[in-house]
Amino acid sequence: MTSALLTDLYELTMLRAARDAGIDSRRCVFEVFTRSLPDGRRYGALAGTGRILEAIADFRFDEADLRYLRRTGALDEGTLDHLAEYRFTGDMHGYEEGELYFPGSPVLRVEGTFGNAVLLETVILSILNHDSGVASAGSRMVAAARGRPCIEMGGRRVHEDAAIAAARAAYVVGFDSTSNLAAGAHYRVPVAGTAAHAFTLLFDSEEEAFRAQLASQGAGTTLLVDTYDVEHAVRTAVELAGPELGAIRLDSGDLLAQAGQLRRLLDSLGATDTKITATGDLDEHRVEELADAPIDGYGIGTRLVTGGGHPAPGFVYKLVEREGDDGLMHPVGKRSQDKATPGSGKSAYRMLVEGRAHAELVLPGEEEVAQFERELTAELISTDASPAWQRTELRALQVPLIRGGEPLDPQRAPELARRARERHAASLAELGLSAADGPDGPVAIPTVTDGAEAAHVLR
Repeated sequence: MTSALLTDLYELTMLRAARDAGIDSRRCVFEVFTRSLPDGRRYGALAGTGRILEAIADFRFDEADLRYLRRTGALDEGTLDHLAEYRFTGDMHGYEEGELYFPGSPVLRVEGTFGNAVLLETVILSILNHDSGVASAGSRMVAAARGRPCIEMGGRRVHEDAAIAAARAAYVVGFDSTSNLAAGAHYRVPVAGTAAHAFTLLFDSEEEAFRAQLASQGAGTTLLVDTYDVEHAVRTAVELAGPELGAIRLDSGDLLAQAGQLRRLLDSLGATDTKITATGDLDEHRVEELADAPIDGYGIGTRLVTGGGHPAPGFVYKLVEREGDDGLMHPVGKRSQDKATPGSGKSAYRMLVEGRAHAELVLPGEEEVAQFERELTAELISTDASPAWQRTELRALQVPLIRGGEPLDPQRAPELARRARERHAASLAELGLSAADGPDGPVAIPTVTDGAEAAHVLR
């Protein structure tokens, strides 16, 4: 199956109408951005770029696709013939996967003819909105965990394909492993898992179940101890496995109180190196509440893979520039109330002062960028330049992804995910946030949209 039908009908009917009007070949610039962050979110985490590159490479209308489209009656034969030959031949720039984004951040820019670029809207947005929703929630959970490993285990809570994408997005923002084997196979995300309550209930006694699991998986396994009586289960586990028992898992009850009690019990039994893993409807706020508990790792599912209450970050794909009858490019944008779109393709930079993120600089047009750089240079060479100006640098956020329809960095999928993970860690470090700040707060840095405003921010 190709990715071409992962789209909305109106993309194709717009194409047909533009062809009929003779303007489908007009050069256009589309941008992907979100107008705001959910309440309490300091930043968003971008994920899905690698999957977008895979989807665009496979965006072809095969014979089965064309037969179906012909049956809909929505397209004429000329448009169907055009789709039979469709390949994306334009350019794409965007933030590196794993990068942070803020309101107005142009995380992706697609350049090409209208007929070539408009068809990608739905598949791009469906991937970015899903994966970035998971990543943005997951990044908060990793921060709340304060260095303790997190396992993604939410595959049974979403569509089977979404489960794979969610596991990948969680890995990008710092989750250590996943329970999803497909994500492990395709993206090389480390996999983890031992046993559920059903395994214990299969046996006539908990002791028999533990013996069987230890015989099969070794003393380093994790035993689930809350099927019946938790304290009795822990005593049985240590008696059977000895102090080499890898971990126990708690999946219910008062995790904060139980973790302290069981840590003391494990230590009294000599199992001082046995770890405690907590699972059971966790999210970043619950993990934050457990910050002082003697818990060594977390398994997180539903709240992660559904975006932590905000499953869609609200990314949109908007036409911001198009070719006019004069052959020149002109800024365009909708002006409706609350949904106005600034025209013109934009350049984006992270303003850093001594390596610390200070603002998101989003400037329309090359002249705006040049103007700001001239002003910055003038301030730097002046005798009374403020220390902030002297220590300022601009980190370009947009990198070329596709040129002339060809990916510029055709890395294998596992390598793209690993690099995105590194990018996220580096970008998050630039914010200088502390886990002690808690999950919620105001947007971490302002989005600045003109050079004069940027200069004011630094003064």
